Amino acid sequence: MSRDMSEHVTDLFVIGGGINGCGIARDAAGRGMSVSLAEMKDLAWATSSSSTKLFHGGLRYLEYGEIRLVREALIERETLLRAMPHISWPMRFVLPYHKDMRFEGDTPASKLLSFFMPWMKGRRPAWMIRFGLFLYDNLGGREILPGTKTLDLLTAPEGEPLEDRFETAFEYSDCWIEDSRLVVLNARDAEARGAEVMTRTKVISAEVRDGLWEITLEDLAKGEIITRRAKMLVNAAGPWVGDIIHNTVRINATEGVRLVKGSHIVTKKLFDHEKCYFFQGEDGRIIFAIPYETDFTLIGTTDAEHSEPDIEPECSDEERDYLLAFANQYFKQDISADDIVWTYSGVRPLYDDGAKSATAATRDYVLKVNEQAGAPMLNVFGGKITTYRKLAEHALEKISPYLDMRDKPWTAGAPMPGGDFAVADVDGMIAGLRQDFLFLDAFWASRLIRAFGTEARDMLGDAKAAEDLGQSFGATLTATEIRWLMANEYAREAEDVVWRRSKLGLRMTASEIKVLDDFMRAEGGKP
Repeated sequence: MSRDMSEHVTDLFVIGGGINGCGIARDAAGRGMSVSLAEMKDLAWATSSSSTKLFHGGLRYLEYGEIRLVREALIERETLLRAMPHISWPMRFVLPYHKDMRFEGDTPASKLLSFFMPWMKGRRPAWMIRFGLFLYDNLGGREILPGTKTLDLLTAPEGEPLEDRFETAFEYSDCWIEDSRLVVLNARDAEARGAEVMTRTKVISAEVRDGLWEITLEDLAKGEIITRRAKMLVNAAGPWVGDIIHNTVRINATEGVRLVKGSHIVTKKLFDHEKCYFFQGEDGRIIFAIPYETDFTLIGTTDAEHSEPDIEPECSDEERDYLLAFANQYFKQDISADDIVWTYSGVRPLYDDGAKSATAATRDYVLKVNEQAGAPMLNVFGGKITTYRKLAEHALEKISPYLDMRDKPWTAGAPMPGGDFAVADVDGMIAGLRQDFLFLDAFWASRLIRAFGTEARDMLGDAKAAEDLGQSFGATLTATEIRWLMANEYAREAEDVVWRRSKLGLRMTASEIKVLDDFMRAEGGKP
């Protein structure tokens, strides 16, 4: 079967349902442009759900001289906190110091220090870390987040889990983000503003006819062929951006993408406070150990070259052992593979700037318009979750010469669905939800507010008891919530829910997930 809409012409057609694609679609739709977006699987199913879950300026990027990127990210932290206080929140980071900390060898900062202070032999001096944190505190301005302070690890509770050789630490601010939920909320807001969002819909070809892009797609769920026409194409396919350029659109472009895999391990809870550790290794690399989903600790990430986007990234034994050994240099109590409850990996589609190592490759984004095919196409390379909104604004600047776009940037002050409350009000909202829905325990209420914000009440409706929410699938997940996610958040299979709309897969058994999947498939098949 086919669904032909070739007579209808949209302004933009966006390929890719990750954070960049959904962010651009939302911004464009909010400016009155007609937008269609296609994602070949679930929203955020690849890179955008596999991050380290941090909204951060990128402290280590200062060593690479990426001042503009860091400043933009630092400014964005508070802009985004205000727009989505349910799925992002402030977090304090503890950076233990010891004299053997070293630079990654190819950084401009390490080369400069080695030239003027060769006796340091590549080590990071404490004064340089403190100066970097001074810049971090002041480059972007702060209103919500507190500044850096020094901790005495011999007396502070943050020192308790660490080896006794760590006596001093620097504590600074960054933020946490529910990455895959951020993508879904951008898609929802784009659709609410008029965009067409198509998931599980693969772009088969795109060619220019009579000055317009004609895009052929396959609805993978229904087996239908779909056609769309658009004035401009946006290639935000993440790891597949090069494949779209060369194999789908079939044009030559000088820009390329460098695929870098980042792997993470999740262990049982390793410490009792809610601060994150920033660990620096003797090889110049860094990792984070982050409080995760109440009862767990997230450790990552690695940087490894990845050959092909269609090869599913997995945490290798070598990466697992590297992360364990790295963490064990800091924690008193050694952790082993037996402590790991889950691993995940994602592929970062970095702009290929010719850097010698994956670690040194730029994390900045690059936007290029190509008109070789006879109509404009914007290719999106790289990017960070923290700067996705600014990337979208800059993408619209690139788009504006080709389309009639009268409205100005608008997203900085606009809350995401469910995010229309103050950053400081989260605890009060959780308490209020428990007061009005007495069957909710502390974990359940917190999870719902952190996922849905003000929409948690809409989802619960007039329920007076847990039984009013229908079938229970375990870990506080009910039929009411599942139907809400299917109706409002594009969820179609159990994996969408337990690993992207939430992380309840950490708490559910395989049999519970199978029951949930059967339920969702039955619900999806209803007329």
